Amino acid sequence: MRVLVQRSGKSYVSIDERVVGKIEDGLVLFVGFTEGDTIEEIKYLVKKILHLRIFPDDEGVMNKSILDYGGSILSISQFTLYADTVKGNRPSYVKVMNREKAVELYWLFNEELRKYIKVETGEFGADMIVSISNIGPTTILLEK
Repeated sequence: MRVLVQRSGKSYVSIDERVVGKIEDGLVLFVGFTEGDTIEEIKYLVKKILHLRIFPDDEGVMNKSILDYGGSILSISQFTLYADTVKGNRPSYVKVMNREKAVELYWLFNEELRKYIKVETGEFGADMIVSISNIGPTTILLEK
């Protein structure tokens, strides 16, 4: 499981010019799954995301988590996080989890996050336009 975390201001995801998820301030997460990923790994990464100290404290130091700082999460399914270009310029996606399992784990991932914070999402497998106001810019790759 890979999650690309971006600290964000106003961000949104749209499908066919219709906004399906948006946040004002918080984190944008790109989430990808590979064969063998488990619910335990989801729970581990959710805790890591929620306690990742990448928001500024009163002195401007990145010392607060999203739970301390406030805000919400925009979660986007992103199978291309497992793209492999070792054998050429055309990415291979053989490491990507099959769609049926990935949809289930993505749903579980978002439900686990929702126990603690507001979560907006895109639509799994859809051709989406994602507009991100990356602050910092702060971008961190988490993997389990």
